[in-house]
This record gives sequence, structure tokens and C-alpha cells, in this order.
Amino acid sequence: MSKILVIAEHDSSTLNPSTAKTVSCAATVDGADIDVLVMAASVGAIAAEAAQIESVARVLTIERKENEHAVAAILAPQIVALSGDYSHVFAPSTTFGKDLMPQVAALLGVNQISDIMLVTGSHAFQRPVYAGNAIVNVEAPPDHIVVATVRTASYPAAAANNSASIVSIDAGVDVPGHTRFVELQSGASDRPDLQTATKVVSGGRALASAENFDIIYKLADALGAAVGASRAAVDAGYVPNEMQVGQTGKIIAPDLYIAIGISGAIQHLTGIKDAGTIVAINKDEEAPIFEVADIGLVTDLFAAVPELTKALA
Repeated sequence: MSKILVIAEHDSSTLNPSTAKTVSCAATVDGADIDVLVMAASVGAIAAEAAQIESVARVLTIERKENEHAVAAILAPQIVALSGDYSHVFAPSTTFGKDLMPQVAALLGVNQISDIMLVTGSHAFQRPVYAGNAIVNVEAPPDHIVVATVRTASYPAAAANNSASIVSIDAGVDVPGHTRFVELQSGASDRPDLQTATKVVSGGRALASAENFDIIYKLADALGAAVGASRAAVDAGYVPNEMQVGQTGKIIAPDLYIAIGISGAIQHLTGIKDAGTIVAINKDEEAPIFEVADIGLVTDLFAAVPELTKALA
């Protein structure tokens, strides 16, 4: 039997959908017995939500004031203290998981496996390399604990039809005091979260200015979609970094992805390859984006996008 501990990602009040996707991955390991660990200053609502995830046997909670914010240096020792009972420790390959799991692996003295996209054995996995151009098979030693992050774009969220038991525990460790939370800065938005949205509209360098991105926002609002951008648009200063989609930004898997004025560099295509339907609008008919698009429109975006927005409204 594989005893798997999934680390829950949350915002101190609600569970991030990446947790249910990580559970979906864990459930494909042969003989998986899955626990979800919730660490927070107040765990009640988060734990109740985690208990509903299909395939979860137990929800373990550690409630202490130091866990109010997701500081990796504070959370990692607590995870390591519990890890002796597990063969695997999984977390989503989000900003949260990428920050936390290397510290867990370092404290355990094992190599971390990143971006699991397929489980091929209890200790064998596939993950993308070279910006998604190749898939590599990796295998951890059978006598070592597996510490890994899961490529959430490769897995659907597990259903919420469970009633797992919730158990309060004490990790029994002192957390380090050399790292402290200062503040969290984030842009307020009524639009869906880019990483979990089912519909995303992204703009590229062809928008030519931050002001012109307004047509992207209007189309997104008409669709009820999140807004993303190519690396070129971010580097040009049209939009903030957190909107970047791609290998060095956010890897997403919406049902609908609309790429406007995006040529389709390989690092961008890597970030959207698991999208359901890809729509591309670009005046360059040779743009690489059309090679992966399900629907392509070769036209001037400044004429087509406002017209599309008007039709949707």
C-alpha cells in the first residue's frame, strides 16, 4: 500500500482547487491511501472542504498561529515531522508547492520530483522537460520517500462527494523564528483566478501598449473569463508579471483559451497545451500559435476583438 500525504493549498479561508487536482494524481498510485494535511491558524472551514474530496481517507489538521500564512520555512519542518508514516508527500506545482516542497525534500535528504504529469508506478513518473518538448521518465529509489509536485494542468479536480474524517494533530516541533511574514501584495480583481479559470483571454505584444490591453479586459468581462498575457507583453510592461502564461509563468488548463496577438513561442505553448479549446486571433497567418489552435482567425485584432465583444454583449 502507498501511504500518501497531500499538502493542502488554501488562502486561510477556502481550499485552492489545486488540492483536489493533486488528490486526483495521488489516487492513480497503486494502493493509494490518501491523507490531506491542512495547516492554518484556523482550520475549520478549510478542513471541512478538504474532507469532501473524493479518495481522501483522512484530513489531518495542524492549527497554530504560526501557520496563519504559508511560509515555507515554517510549514516544512511540520510536514517532515509527520512524513515518517508516509511513502509519498505530494503538493501542487503552483507557487505554493514550488516554494514549499524543495525545503521538505532538503530536510528529508531526498531529491524532489517536479511537475508529475503521469504516474507509471509507485515510484515511477513522467514529467515534461525542455519547455514541454520532451517527456522524461523518472524513478525514485523504492526505499526512499517520494517528495513531489503535481502538474495540476494534467489532472481534473477530484469530485466533492466524500465525508472523510477530520483529525486534529500536533506535529510536535518548534518552528524556526528566522523567517517571518511581512505582507502580501496582490491586485484586487473581480475576474476569475487565472490559474483555475475555465475561460481565459490572453493578449500578446501585438497589443502594443498597456492602454490597448483594455480591449482584452472588455472581451474577458463579456465572457466571464480570466485575463492572461504572453511573456513578451509582460516584459514590455503592458501588464503585471502575475498575468504571464507559459513555462516561466502560469501553466493553465482552461476549457477555453483565446490567444490574441500572441505569436506562440514555445514557452507560451507549454503553458496552454492542456487547454480544452484554443482560439487564436493574429494577423500573421504563419504564427506558430495556429499550429495548436482549434480555431484560428487571421485578421487585425483591433478590428476583430471589439466586434466580437460587441456581439457577445
